[in-house]
Amino acid sequence: MTGPLVPFREVVLKVHSRCDLACDHCYVYEHADQSWRTRPRTISDDVIFRTAQRLAEHAKAHALPSVSVILHGGEPLLAGPARLRRVCDVLTSAFDGVAELDLRIHTNGLQLSPRYLDLFDEFGVRVGISLDGDRAANDRHRRYADGRSSHSRVLKAVELLRQERYRHLDLGLLCTIDIENDPRAVLDALTELDPPLIDFLLPHATWDDPPPRPDGSPTAYADWLLAVFDRWQEQGRPVPVRLFSSVLSTLGGGPSLTESLGLAPTDLVVVETDGQLEQVDSLKSAYEGAAATGFDVFTHSLDEVAAHPGVQARQLGLAGVSETCRRCPVVRSCGGGLYTHRYRSTGPLDAFDNPSVYCTDLAALVRGIEARTAASLAAPEVTGRSELAASQRELTRMLLARLNADAEGHDEDRWAEAWELAAAIEASEEGARGLDEVLDHPYTRTWLLHALELLHGQPASMAAARRLPVYLASAAVRAGLDLSVGVGYSDGRLVLPGLGELRIGGAGERGRARVRAIENGFLVRRDEGDPAERLVLRPGAAGPDWRPVRRIPLPGAAASPGSGLLLDDLDPYRDCFAAPVSAALDDRAAADLAARIGDAWALIEAKAPERAGEMADRLTTLTPLTGRAPAEPSVGRHGYGALGVAVDGSAGELAVALLRGFRRAELQALVDVTDLYAADGSWEHRIPWQEEPVPFSRLLADTYERMALGAFEPRCLEGVPQALDTLEGAAELTVSGKRLLDLMRKEI
Repeated sequence: MTGPLVPFREVVLKVHSRCDLACDHCYVYEHADQSWRTRPRTISDDVIFRTAQRLAEHAKAHALPSVSVILHGGEPLLAGPARLRRVCDVLTSAFDGVAELDLRIHTNGLQLSPRYLDLFDEFGVRVGISLDGDRAANDRHRRYADGRSSHSRVLKAVELLRQERYRHLDLGLLCTIDIENDPRAVLDALTELDPPLIDFLLPHATWDDPPPRPDGSPTAYADWLLAVFDRWQEQGRPVPVRLFSSVLSTLGGGPSLTESLGLAPTDLVVVETDGQLEQVDSLKSAYEGAAATGFDVFTHSLDEVAAHPGVQARQLGLAGVSETCRRCPVVRSCGGGLYTHRYRSTGPLDAFDNPSVYCTDLAALVRGIEARTAASLAAPEVTGRSELAASQRELTRMLLARLNADAEGHDEDRWAEAWELAAAIEASEEGARGLDEVLDHPYTRTWLLHALELLHGQPASMAAARRLPVYLASAAVRAGLDLSVGVGYSDGRLVLPGLGELRIGGAGERGRARVRAIENGFLVRRDEGDPAERLVLRPGAAGPDWRPVRRIPLPGAAASPGSGLLLDDLDPYRDCFAAPVSAALDDRAAADLAARIGDAWALIEAKAPERAGEMADRLTTLTPLTGRAPAEPSVGRHGYGALGVAVDGSAGELAVALLRGFRRAELQALVDVTDLYAADGSWEHRIPWQEEPVPFSRLLADTYERMALGAFEPRCLEGVPQALDTLEGAAELTVSGKRLLDLMRKEI
């Protein structure tokens, strides 16, 4: 199986093929592939030049913004300052005007000196140093050929790199795990050096040559790492640890942060000192020639390497792991383990089509970290109504801030004036409250999304963005601020979002007006010298030329002064549902719909009182729709709290529509601001109430909705327990998703 070509964004460039240490766990010298013996010791000018050419043409062809080149070995510092300068100079020149070049070097540190670091400072080469912990841990493997310790020399290199003038070059420490070392002592020794990052590496092993397990424990490496994790937690996580950060990221729905875990495609290629282009270096642990491609920088492009079957096998994501791994719920976090660690020479046709030799360790590690952190990783929005509302408001504010950032320079004077007015409104407590109310109105989000789309369209347009003053006027009126706000109107109508519509001209008329709040209302005057001033008292009540957004009072326990649902049939951005919105309702039609909604609400209170309470807290706005089945709600592209409902239908049908719509809207609001699942669509799941398999998101949404409908139709609960079991075993589920699932089980 192959997939689309993935360009290389990371290159390991071997600048020297020998080493000044004799580490007995080194995959280059001590494992199956011994091709180092035939390589030139030092990279030549020809290889440097052709490599730089190949990398630059690859970056240009794929429009890569940046490429990382890691100078490696053997021990790369043995190449000497002059050779390393040549490498840096040629690469920098080749990438000039093509892409950003991220130069790095991984070293054992023994040769590191100010001479090297001054060179690296000149070219921006960042430095990673290998250190396996305290002296006892480091000397277990990392010794000179004559058995001498290397620990003190490495510490001197680390201390040199920590000097203020070189600190910006520090990449951190790489530590190869040995479970016979004291895990807490290893971490203490590393964190004491205050590196910017610690990277723990499992020793390279395969099913043919498995890792040592002195006590026979199938989770010995997980146990060791979890002991490190516990100590790291005790220390207050003083230093980022890549392995732990990656697991925490994937548990929360984010990406993997390391090649050794996760399902992200590998985008790395190796250039040997003789110019041979090879796959990831760790494959040398599997068998002789495992990393070879048969390509070189002199006669082959990097695209040819990227199309190599061995390279593509590591770029297939979920499809590239074994069937056992695809069925495992932790596969998003472990990714089947490092590709090399899956090798078994006596396996099926593909010797890498196996779980990792560290499979039990990786599963135990992921589950152990999850058990220790689930409470802190779960998004508070899942359990907190106020947190969800606050996050939804923050999302709308972020969109407004994005619109401001993108609009600057397009319409500089008018936009800057409006933005300054927004700051003035928010400067007072009353103004900030009024602005929050406007941002909480669901269709404000719809306007912002539309404005951003137009601004980024071809051609770009500020037409929708220029409506910002209308929203500011609505905020000023709500807050009672003595501010005169210039606004535009069209078709003779001025709509203040969430408040209502004022008729100030004839049909088709466009123009400018000024809005000023007064006690208990507001004044509007057209800019075109019109002496007439329109006065609106009590914006919630109808008046001459003024039609407010109606409010539907809720019966029973939900009733309280000023409570109820807005029946918004006026907002110009309410047309954001799957079905068309109805025209503005006349008083009779509005009263009829309000009465039926009140009856529907009473039914919900009688059959599902807890649901009615939740809905009274969270639903804010209903918009009448046409052409939709009465019992079928519509959840649109808007902010928190809105729902589209059919203008006709019985109280019973509307009750079902409200329940279904509320559950859909609530789940969508959570998905907007939290990661309940990840990699949706990578798997298909059987759904108890239909034959066709569905993606995780559909199974979750259907189950969540059917649980609420069970109050009206008990048959809807058939299959829900089985669906919950399927959801619980799914790999897509994040920690926040599991918290929601816990609540669903309690609910059912």
